Amino acid sequence: MAASDKNSALDFKTFHNVINNQLTSTAVTRHGINPATGEPNPAVPVATQEDLDKAVQAARAAFNTWSISSLEERRAALHAYADAIEANIDGFSKTLTMEQGKPLSQASTEVRMAGTWIRGLSSIEIPTNTIEETEDRRVIQRYKPIGVAGAIVPWNFPVLLAVGKIVSAVYTGNAVIVKPSPFTPYCDLKLAELATRFFPPGVVQCLSGEDNMGPMMTEHPGIDKISFTGSIATGKRVMASCSKTLKRVTLELGGNDPAIICGDVDMDTVIPQVGILSYLCSSQICKIIKRLYVHEEIYDEFLGKLVAFVKSLKVGNGTEADVFFGPVQNKMQFEKAKSLFSSIDTEKLKPVLGGTIEESNGYFIHPTIIDNPPDSSRVVQEEAFAPILPVMKWSDEEDVIKRANALETALGASVWSKDLERATRIADRLEAGVVWVNSHFDASPMAPFGGHKQSGIGVEWGLAGLLEYCNPQTQWLKKSF
Repeated sequence: MAASDKNSALDFKTFHNVINNQLTSTAVTRHGINPATGEPNPAVPVATQEDLDKAVQAARAAFNTWSISSLEERRAALHAYADAIEANIDGFSKTLTMEQGKPLSQASTEVRMAGTWIRGLSSIEIPTNTIEETEDRRVIQRYKPIGVAGAIVPWNFPVLLAVGKIVSAVYTGNAVIVKPSPFTPYCDLKLAELATRFFPPGVVQCLSGEDNMGPMMTEHPGIDKISFTGSIATGKRVMASCSKTLKRVTLELGGNDPAIICGDVDMDTVIPQVGILSYLCSSQICKIIKRLYVHEEIYDEFLGKLVAFVKSLKVGNGTEADVFFGPVQNKMQFEKAKSLFSSIDTEKLKPVLGGTIEESNGYFIHPTIIDNPPDSSRVVQEEAFAPILPVMKWSDEEDVIKRANALETALGASVWSKDLERATRIADRLEAGVVWVNSHFDASPMAPFGGHKQSGIGVEWGLAGLLEYCNPQTQWLKKSF
């Protein structure tokens, strides 16, 4: 492809599957819904088993040569791909807001992060470890690509999470087939279309489909690894399906992250951070603050200031200026949120902000804060994935650690205090895959991310995440015989 073709702008009006670097259509199409308006988005293909078989065949053929390419070749292709994504940031951002609902400012941030993740992950060297070196022999451990990876992407961060899986797979020498969420297929199809300009046929492919596409992929004998991001319930089904062919699997599942606020914090500094980190993307992020524990010495003042801050954040269509809260992404999530909100009345909880959901053309939910609900309440026990935040009092350090660790989810957690020694002491005892002190939701392509307990298996990102796309191989090299 000529350089001018590689640099030409993408068309964000029509959408196709990508199989073997060809844009393909299907006899049956469907469309997503703009969650801010309820109106249909453009038509997308509905892939069939035959389409998947073709993609797997192309991926396996591509793997034979891509797997023996050098890290330098892969890195160069990925960097050019990152440049092209950034050159199309306007189209990707507007499309992301159209399909996901998040405000345009948050959408453009996600697209920019994609370039950062591509360059960061592809800067990591894949090691060869020397276990023994003598005059007679050398024993090493090296890492070989697994084969064909299936990337099952969720609807909350369809650009960044797809890119994280794509770059991890292809940088380590694998081919990858992306399956977007049926709710948000648009940006992922365009990511794969753009990838055809930089990678050989079959290396990066994407299939839009219905809910049955996921099981087709997890059961397909030609796919060697599945990387899945989604709910705990679906993750268990993915793992069971992958076990039939002993696929390698990475699961990044739900979270219900606690944040512990100590009594010595500077409230005027901390509250804007906590407010944003509890409600970003209308709280539809697995590792943002979902349970807020505030020390009783500052509880009342902290709660009042938090309510005032959150009340100042604008709700509306993500295309409007200064909007912070867009809609929740889909009708299914909207109905789940309504069920959870009904527990405010049935459990006699005390909302100090919001508390009801009004019907509108889109799936809009105004932010809600619940004052000191019991630990047994649904708003504490369940991951809402909607803008409702329980705020609870604590006084005893041992007790709040126990409460924070009480659930079967263990994705992220944070501690906030001016006393770094105390905060670190508490943080060391929190059961979570990622723990922050005086922040929450910080992320880097260089740092592994994953959950403990039922929040997942394995990690994404960082060297550890890259190695999940590899099989370790031990070589015994006899120098003479």
